[in-house]
Amino acid sequence: MLIHPNEIMETIQMVKMEHLDIRTVTMGINLRDCCHPDINVLNKNIYDKITTYAKDLVKTAQDVQALYGIPIINKRISVTPIAIVAESCSSPDYVSIAQTMDKAAKAVGVDFIGGFSALVHKGMTPGDLKLIQSLPEALAATDKVCASINVATTKAGINMDAVALMGKIIKKTAERTKDTDGLGCAKLVVFANVPEDNPFMAGAFHGVGEPDCVINVGVSGPGVVNAAVRKLQHPSIGEIAETIKKTAFKITRMGELAGREASKRLGVDFGIVDLSLAPTPEVGDSVASILEAMGLERCGTHGTTAALALLNDAVKKGGSMASSYVGGLSGAFIPVSEDAGMIEAVEVGALCLEKMEAMTCVCSVGLDMIAVPGDTSAATLSAIIADEMAIGMVNKKTTAVRVIPAPGKKVGDHVEFGGLLGRAPVMKVSNFSSETFIGRGGRIPAPIQALTN
Repeated sequence: MLIHPNEIMETIQMVKMEHLDIRTVTMGINLRDCCHPDINVLNKNIYDKITTYAKDLVKTAQDVQALYGIPIINKRISVTPIAIVAESCSSPDYVSIAQTMDKAAKAVGVDFIGGFSALVHKGMTPGDLKLIQSLPEALAATDKVCASINVATTKAGINMDAVALMGKIIKKTAERTKDTDGLGCAKLVVFANVPEDNPFMAGAFHGVGEPDCVINVGVSGPGVVNAAVRKLQHPSIGEIAETIKKTAFKITRMGELAGREASKRLGVDFGIVDLSLAPTPEVGDSVASILEAMGLERCGTHGTTAALALLNDAVKKGGSMASSYVGGLSGAFIPVSEDAGMIEAVEVGALCLEKMEAMTCVCSVGLDMIAVPGDTSAATLSAIIADEMAIGMVNKKTTAVRVIPAPGKKVGDHVEFGGLLGRAPVMKVSNFSSETFIGRGGRIPAPIQALTN
């Protein structure tokens, strides 16, 4: 492929000044052949397979970074949902499996490992229940393990028993990790319509429809898109959309190039490129800043949802032209703690939880890295989850909730996680109760949109 010198200089500018990076190279590993009723044998099988398959992952990513000059920020692993792998195991809990995953992740040098997960959108098996009940201790006892629970799909509806349980589990996880501002909750996400090939944490797992081993890539680039929009002189809305589309094309093409090179060197399949705009706490590397560059005084004011819809659509169109293997989540992320512009918007009162919920109707994922007061009830947490699951179910899209009831904190306080997880202002929740509704249990039936056959 012929590359013009101007493209090389443009890429260097993007890397040095606009925070362009590949957010993650994630290796998905199938663990279904590790199953065993003896948990000690199961743990040995899991450790051996992960450390065998991923032994060269970090070095390969570093070599690809050096080859193309594009920073690869995270190297990660995702595995088959552990509730499936451990179903035949007689152990009363799965904490030791999480510890084994953590040990294996540290042995191969990756940043995170995802897949301490369960799929319970239509009901819970005994293994699913064991995994969910293990979450508070598992996330407190590990450093690199991430967990996800899928509680809803468009086809199945919403499992309200699971939603009610997850509110309690999130409260317990926050309390179990109160010394780190409830950090365990930052490694736990609740999904509707979860994708099987997502390379981003905390929701990554290796789906049952995937090959034995695969490389999935998550690109980034809010800073690049922000800079491109701000360079425009009095643009129309259409010109903004076109600029974002072209920029997303360049970012995605770079991500697939690096991903294919990594998969070739590792001798495994290339899966997908997730073209999500994943922000960081760095100033300018922000989805909120892009929305403000379009003409909003502050992210969260009236017009924000429309601007975000434009951004998300243009990113998808540009990315889909650059790659035939787009997957994962692919769109614009709005994690409060990880986006400097979102943090500022909350702090000045421009952005509230209800507005964020409206924004999730048109963007990727959902209510992400939201800190709420530590005394928020489990029922309120479950109700926040239920609302977001309904948006995903009805709109046939992936939505998620990663919420942190910050122990001992109240509205206006902050939680500090550092690194890519950043800092989050504690946001107000409703004072009115949802306890009776959440306590009813059962399933919210699938919507009429599910009848597509």
